[in-house]
Amino acid sequence: MIKQDDELDKLEEDIRRLKNRYDQFFNGITKTPPSFERHQIESVIHEISKQKMRDKTRRFRFTTILSRYNQYRELWARKMREREEGPLDFRRRQAAMEAAPVVPPPPPPRPSVTSAGADPYVRMTPGANGEEIRRLYGEIERAHLEMGKLPNVSLEQLTSMIQKQSDVVRAKYNVKTVAFRVETIDGKVKLKAKPLQD
Repeated sequence: MIKQDDELDKLEEDIRRLKNRYDQFFNGITKTPPSFERHQIESVIHEISKQKMRDKTRRFRFTTILSRYNQYRELWARKMREREEGPLDFRRRQAAMEAAPVVPPPPPPRPSVTSAGADPYVRMTPGANGEEIRRLYGEIERAHLEMGKLPNVSLEQLTSMIQKQSDVVRAKYNVKTVAFRVETIDGKVKLKAKPLQD
């Protein structure tokens, strides 16, 4: 039986080795990405996340390791896309996504029926820049980490999902603005959409 601290030590060491293997792959030293090793690590993370961690120190350490690993996953996904598309195309697409579109000034606020408390919804309008999506992704990541899990969606997948859901809600309710919020229901992180009358 592996001691719990040894388990996290081994996970940290395995992630460090995996990062080195990815570095070698992206530097052209090895020909294929270390997919098998990555799958093994994610299986270990899944197993550890199912444990009931009563020790707060251990839970905090596991969450920290998870957060770092998730940053690596995003970095590797970005580098893989850059390899496939070529650096120039990738940079152009990133710049286009991050450039804020020219949006007309919002109309003056009108009395709202909802209470004036902190609004958990993130408003998405056509042509909204990536800032709102990044905010939602941050909330999804935080909700998963609180449960000791890895986010099951990438920023790119979330962007596509929000786009499709927004189009459906806009068509159904004939509105421009769709608001999204992150909820955890029965141990699952979900995205809830609602139409906003402009």
